[in-house]
Amino acid sequence: MSGKEHDDFKHPQPKSAATTAAQPTGHVTKPVDVAAHDHAHDAAGHGTVGSYLFGFVVAVVLTAIPFGMVMMHAMPVATLLPTIIALGVVQIVVHLVYFLHMNTSSSQVWNNAAFIFAVIVVGILIAGSLWVMYHLNTNMMPGMMPVE
Repeated sequence: MSGKEHDDFKHPQPKSAATTAAQPTGHVTKPVDVAAHDHAHDAAGHGTVGSYLFGFVVAVVLTAIPFGMVMMHAMPVATLLPTIIALGVVQIVVHLVYFLHMNTSSSQVWNNAAFIFAVIVVGILIAGSLWVMYHLNTNMMPGMMPVE
């Protein structure tokens, strides 16, 4: 134990609650700077209650519209399916903006890059799976088998 630590042990200085963590009695440790352990929040920050409620209401409306269209048979299936997909994509954007706080700020560059990479990978997986299933279906038809 160095001389300074030994002196602190003999004559501890009173410490304010703002600069030290809770200490058990009878145990002396170095003071902890609580302010240094605060999480740094950038400009993106967290949403307000109003923004969360707005996002929730928009998401519910974007869910209710396709549900109502399907239940009322409002459109033919050929038109209804692309409409539902488009409203689903809009709902994904609402979730990304209002709940995941993704935006174009400089602090979000890596989050946006990771998201775009994930979308590309999922797109490749879906397109590749559909391509493989189509070719398997085409090549496995009963009339397509070679006769020996």
